[in-house]
Amino acid sequence: MRTGGTLLAAAALLVSACSPGGSTTARTALAALPQSPPSALARYYTQKLTWRTCGVPGFQCATMKAPRDYAKPGAGDDVRLAVARKRATGQGRPLGSLLVNPGGPGGSAVGYLEQYAGVGYPAEIRARYDMVAVDPRGVAHSEPVECLDGPRMDAYAQTDITPDGPAETRRLVDAFKRFAEGCGRHSAALLRHVSTVEAARDMDILRGVLGDRRLNYVGASYGTFLGGTYAGLFPQRVGRMVLDGAMDPALSARRLNQEQTAGFETAFQSFAKDCVRRSDCPLGGPGTSPAKVGDKLKAFFKKLDASPIPTGDADGRRLGEALATTGVIAAMYDEAAWPRLRQALTSAMKNRDGAGLLMLSDSYYERDAGGRYSNLMFANAAVNCLDLPPAFSGPEDVEKALPTFEKASPVFGRGLAWASLSCAYWPVRATGRPHRIQAKGAAPIVVVGTTRDPATPYRWARSLASQLSSGRLLTYDGDGHTAYGRGSRCVDSTIDAYLLRGTPPAKGKRCS
Repeated sequence: MRTGGTLLAAAALLVSACSPGGSTTARTALAALPQSPPSALARYYTQKLTWRTCGVPGFQCATMKAPRDYAKPGAGDDVRLAVARKRATGQGRPLGSLLVNPGGPGGSAVGYLEQYAGVGYPAEIRARYDMVAVDPRGVAHSEPVECLDGPRMDAYAQTDITPDGPAETRRLVDAFKRFAEGCGRHSAALLRHVSTVEAARDMDILRGVLGDRRLNYVGASYGTFLGGTYAGLFPQRVGRMVLDGAMDPALSARRLNQEQTAGFETAFQSFAKDCVRRSDCPLGGPGTSPAKVGDKLKAFFKKLDASPIPTGDADGRRLGEALATTGVIAAMYDEAAWPRLRQALTSAMKNRDGAGLLMLSDSYYERDAGGRYSNLMFANAAVNCLDLPPAFSGPEDVEKALPTFEKASPVFGRGLAWASLSCAYWPVRATGRPHRIQAKGAAPIVVVGTTRDPATPYRWARSLASQLSSGRLLTYDGDGHTAYGRGSRCVDSTIDAYLLRGTPPAKGKRCS
C-alpha cells in the first residue's frame, strides 16, 4: 500500500499510535449485491476470452470487457481489462483459478503474476490452480490513467513536502493542482470509474468468464481492500481468500494516513535498533536510542531541504528532502533493504553522494533509467481520491493536524501530513465512504497481519478480521510489509494448507 505521500503522487489513502481493539469510524456495512447478476450484465459474464501466448513463456494473455459505468451497462462504453494466466499442469484434483493482486493501488497484477506469483508460488499450488491476474481498470495494461510526463513528474517528486512558510505552502499546493489537472486532462472519462467497488465487480465478471463457481483469491496490501470489497459485495461467491497486509475499510482518509504514519515510525524504530548494532550504521553506534537516530535523520533531511546534494543523475536531479524521505520510506517495506539503506545513507551523509537514496526513491516511484514513470502513482491517486473523501480540505486543516502527525512519527509525520492534502484538489468527487465489511455468509477468509508492518499497521488486520463474519486472523510477529512468501515457514505452511485443503488457521494463530 503506497503511502499518502510518497511522497506526493500517492493520494490520501494510507497511516497514531495504534489504539487497542478494533474501533473504527464507520458503522455502515457494505451491502451485498443480488446473488444473480442483472440481465443487463449478461453479455459481459458470457463473453469468450481469446487467449494468446504472452511474451513470458508459459503464460497466456487476453482482453476482457467490462462496463465503464455499472449504472449504464451495455451502452457501448466499455473498459478493456488485461488478463493473464498460467494453467495448472501438475497432478492432483484441479482447484480452479487463483486470482492474485499485489496491491498499490496501481500495482500491475499481470506483471506480478508473470514475474513472481506464476513462478514463485509453491509448486503444489501452481500445479493445482490456474494462476490468474487482471490489471484493475486504470492500471498498467488496463486503460491506464495518465497524468504527467517524465520531466513534469520529476519536478513533482522533488517538491518540498515540509513547507516552512506561506510561499512554500503555495508551491506545494500548486504542485498538487498541476498533478490533478494533468490527470483530469489526460484521463477525464476514466477518472470517475476507477473505484475499488467497480474493480471488485470486474473481478466477478472474470470469475464468471473463467467458469469458476467461487472466487479463490490472494491479495496483498491494497489488494486486501479489493478482495474484502469483493467479499462484501458477493459473499456467497467467496472461495478460499487470503488478505495479507490488511487495510481497514472503516477508517476515514485522515485516520488512515495518520495510522500509517505511525506504522512507518514503528518500522523506522525497528530499523534504528538494528542499525546501531551494525558497524556501517551512519546514524549512531551501540546504545544509541531510536529517538536519537531519528533526530539525526531529521537533521540530515533539514540540511537537504536547504541544500540538495549531487546524485550523478543524467537528468541533473539532486537529492533534496523529498526524494531522500521517499528513499528511506521505500526501504521500510522490507527489512532485506536495510543494508542497502545504511549504505545509501552513509554515502549521502558522509560523502555528499545522493545516488543510493535516489535509486531507492526511483524504485518506489517505478521510474526507469530513461526518465519514464509507470502509471503506478497516477492510478494510486485516481483510486484513492475516488474511494474516500479527502483527508484535508486545505492547508489550514493540515496545520491544525501537524501536532498529531508529528506525535505519530517525529521522523515522517510532517511530510506525510502535508502529502495527505493531495486529494483536496482532485478533479472528481469521491464516490466512496468509510464502511465496514461483514460479508455475511462467506466461507472462511484468512486475514494476515504483521506486527511491525510499516504500510498497513497490524491494528488494521485485527479490525478487518473482526468485521468479517468469517474472518480468521493470522498474526506474523515480524518486520516488513505483508507476510506470505517472505521467509516465515509458519506463515507459508499455514496459508498453503488453507489454499490447498481449505483449512483456515486456528483461532489466535501466531507465527514468527
